Amino acid sequence: MPSDFDEYFAARRDTVRRTAYLLCGDWHWADDLAQAAFMRLAVSWHRIRDRGALDAFVRQCLVRSYLSETRRAWRRRELAHAEVPDTRAGPDAAEQSAARAAFVAALGKLPPRQRAVLVCRYYQDLSVAQTAEALRCSEGAVKSHASRGLARLKELLGNDEGVLHDVTA
Repeated sequence: MPSDFDEYFAARRDTVRRTAYLLCGDWHWADDLAQAAFMRLAVSWHRIRDRGALDAFVRQCLVRSYLSETRRAWRRRELAHAEVPDTRAGPDAAEQSAARAAFVAALGKLPPRQRAVLVCRYYQDLSVAQTAEALRCSEGAVKSHASRGLARLKELLGNDEGVLHDVTA
């Protein structure tokens, strides 16, 4: 019979991996970040009393690992990019895939902090306070990074792309 950790890992691994990909833009690096987050969770599993806080704990580990990695000199020099796997089919799949690829490419051009704020705020739907807690910064810094990041994305994608409609609405 699987343990609670095994069940949680099986249920959340794909979501954590996708979030890691949005942060870093590389599937291999995303795997490493997700693994680091789950390893930290495994080590701390016996100390976590509130099982409702598991997602927040893993998210915090993931974001902090990402930000820590971006400060390393060798990571700044390495420019590895992997293509996003497309599993959809249908008449609109090519258009949606192109829009998603353009969005991910634009997201990759943002500084790490802005990127982390946008992923937390709009992909994970966290509040300003929750994002500030995850990133260990002030709420004002979160608002500033979000504003600058959205402005930069609009600049990179153009207003006619429609990609940012859900984010800015």
